[in-house]
Amino acid sequence: MAAPGQGFVAELKSAVTPRAALLVLGVLLLQLGFITSYIGALHKPAPQNLSIAVVAPPQVAPKLVGALEAVPNDAVKALTAPDAETATQQIKDQKIYAALVVDPTGTQDTLLVGGARGPSAAKAAETVTTAIDQSQGRTVKVHDVVPLAAGDTNGLSAFYLVIGWCVGGYLVASILGISAGSKPANVHRLLIRLGVLALYSIGAAVLGTLIAGPVLDALPGSILGLSAVGALVVFSVGAFTMALQCLFDIIGIGIAVLVFVVLGNPSAGGVYPAPMMPPFWRAISSWIPNGAGTSAAKSVAYFGSTNLGLPILVLVVWALIGIGVALLAVLRHPRARSRELVSADEA
Repeated sequence: MAAPGQGFVAELKSAVTPRAALLVLGVLLLQLGFITSYIGALHKPAPQNLSIAVVAPPQVAPKLVGALEAVPNDAVKALTAPDAETATQQIKDQKIYAALVVDPTGTQDTLLVGGARGPSAAKAAETVTTAIDQSQGRTVKVHDVVPLAAGDTNGLSAFYLVIGWCVGGYLVASILGISAGSKPANVHRLLIRLGVLALYSIGAAVLGTLIAGPVLDALPGSILGLSAVGALVVFSVGAFTMALQCLFDIIGIGIAVLVFVVLGNPSAGGVYPAPMMPPFWRAISSWIPNGAGTSAAKSVAYFGSTNLGLPILVLVVWALIGIGVALLAVLRHPRARSRELVSADEA
């Protein structure tokens, strides 16, 4: 008869397998990564290379540019613009974040900002230019040329809309994998899953856009344009998650969480735009679907769909990589035994 202690040890070894222990360790690492990434990205926002144009007479502009460039820690990237109209258009085209327009006949200058691109960046530009003008006995008034919608007070609606789409993308891919096997049995089954993902993406995009726009009045912009962005976000995230499952089975879901939640969410530019984030998160912001989708959604909602090329390209590339990797995985190692309902002639 086994001693009570030995019986418990045997039960423990049976209940906690090496695979289960490794998965628990993986969850712990993801949890610590989540804490590190979110706090690291958001705990201490400070501008770096914040683009501010100077509109001033030729004899004044170099001095102001120099003063802006002299702000510590490379906080400002200063340049010049010929007039206020050009500077305004550059803000609307998302080429610069702000512009200081000097009044040569008075002591009050005007700071043009695009609040919809990021209230924190507009506030940082105001702080910097106000300090410089005060040192010269001048004042600054702020004029927002791309203001946030009334229902989007903090400018977070586009970010949360995209995050919702990302969550739907990796969850629906995960559910398809858990319910019918991480790797599709054959190419036909993969195409069926991708078709289901595509239909889900369209539905999720349209419904999300309607909630954010007409229902809650939280985000302006074209319903068709935002829906197209949303469908691409959901599909790209879902297809990439599907590929990870084909390669790594259930661990692929954890990797998807690492990419899209731990890294993608805090770097997406929702809470703080890229110039306000630390270097690592600023560097990856544009290259993950979360950040690309947020940029695209803001562009459609507030900036007349300017600068959409790179975000759309990033989303398309992620989708194509997901499709390509999943296809290669299925072709190279088809499943001999499937939990899916594969007919006898397909087996």
